[in-house]
Amino acid sequence: MKKLSLIFTVAVALFISTTVKAQTKDYFAGKWTVTVMGTPNGDAKMDFIFERKDGKLVGAVQDSTGKEMTKITTIDEKDKSITAAFTIQSYDVTLTLDPVDDDHVKGSLLGMFDAKGTRKKESK
Repeated sequence: MKKLSLIFTVAVALFISTTVKAQTKDYFAGKWTVTVMGTPNGDAKMDFIFERKDGKLVGAVQDSTGKEMTKITTIDEKDKSITAAFTIQSYDVTLTLDPVDDDHVKGSLLGMFDAKGTRKKESK
């Protein structure tokens, strides 16, 4: 009886751990509004679109009207954070984002300017 209980516990633990890992893999997929505070031109608000293609996270940066400003050249995924590299206004920059909760992120642009973001919910 103890062996059966142990096997059942191990099976449930494995199921839960794979479910949690699957959910965190696509945490950043979707549309995010990110505000970068304290830039030389004031606070900058941009929309980031992330999607998973062929197992890799790819994306683009849009302005507030939805017009694409630039594509994200690379996205480095680590544990729970991402670092997105892109060119904007002739500058190569990186934005690092870390999850706060299901719909909020925090991070920094170039390690110098604080950033915070919110997931944009799609209207149905």
